[in-house]
Amino acid sequence: MTTPADELLLSPLHSAHLALGATMAPFGGWQMPISYANSGVVAEHQAVRNSVGIFDVSHLGKASITGLGAAEFVNRCFSNDLTRIGPGQAQYTLCCNNSGGVVDDLIAYYVSDEEVFLVPNAANTAAVVELLSEAAQGSGITVTNQHRDFGVIAVQGPQSAATLAAVGLPTDLEYMAWADSEFQGLPVRVCRTGYTGEHGYELLPAWDVALPLWDSLLAQADAIGGRAAGLGARDTLRTEMGYALHGQDLSADISPVQARSGWAVGWKKEEFFGRDALLAEKEAGPSRLAWGLLVLDRGIPRAHQQVMASDGTVIGEVTSGTHSPTLGQGIALALIDTSAGLGEGDDVLVDVRGRKLVARIVKPPFVTSHVR
Repeated sequence: MTTPADELLLSPLHSAHLALGATMAPFGGWQMPISYANSGVVAEHQAVRNSVGIFDVSHLGKASITGLGAAEFVNRCFSNDLTRIGPGQAQYTLCCNNSGGVVDDLIAYYVSDEEVFLVPNAANTAAVVELLSEAAQGSGITVTNQHRDFGVIAVQGPQSAATLAAVGLPTDLEYMAWADSEFQGLPVRVCRTGYTGEHGYELLPAWDVALPLWDSLLAQADAIGGRAAGLGARDTLRTEMGYALHGQDLSADISPVQARSGWAVGWKKEEFFGRDALLAEKEAGPSRLAWGLLVLDRGIPRAHQQVMASDGTVIGEVTSGTHSPTLGQGIALALIDTSAGLGEGDDVLVDVRGRKLVARIVKPPFVTSHVR
């Protein structure tokens, strides 16, 4: 079911996107920019790889978990081990269901033992908040949906630090560390993370300062060959890195074991959502496993297209596919049956609208990462 246009939520930067001639589309219940009139997906992608791109990702969710023992509570719910980090650090983690599927993947900001700030995916925010609220009943822990309190701006690329420094924001942060700052007297949280594989930052400005901050960042980016970038480039960039997108590469039916996201699971923890199912799957071995596919023929793979062995036997399915602007060829992420006995370096076929394209199984990333 799609959300009617008049019911879509609007980013605090909506007017700026319209002024830039953005192609807008529904995404996660929000109206968001896919690309901009004077650039396009490829140019925006290349700006991020070579200079800097400024993304509006204000559709991402925001929620706070507060109260005595809040950090311990979050650690009992989500997959990763929050005790590995402390205040001023952030962590990628998973909210799983009882069968081991992924309700959402999200970033947890460790503020203190009594406060954790979460950034889930837009469409899944309500589900995550509901699960946490149910688990918190009677504990004194408060779960607050703050979806409309903050914007989110991603500044990504080799010139991202210079861009932030030019508007007075901190840049000297370790990967997955964050700091609170200000812009025009209003709060901005700055985190050294992103979804592109480049050195970058994600900013959480107060809703009312998001637009002037965007304007200032974009002015700095324009001066050094950067530009505004939409969700189209965000998708090609993350696919080149092999980063999972929830709803495609991770889902309620695709576990972290299958998606090779076991590194985000604290396997020695005594409690987290879906623990028993995930331990059982890990011990037995998954029936399917995520791989990258580098298309050797001309063509672009897309989600849900069949992956076949050389004899035509269906052995899997593409979960994400695109044309790589960096490589100039088709790439994909796919789930392949482990019973097929195939692995890195083997060739398979992808059914692209009736054409059988040859693709090589690889381990992402498809291009070099500079995230750290």
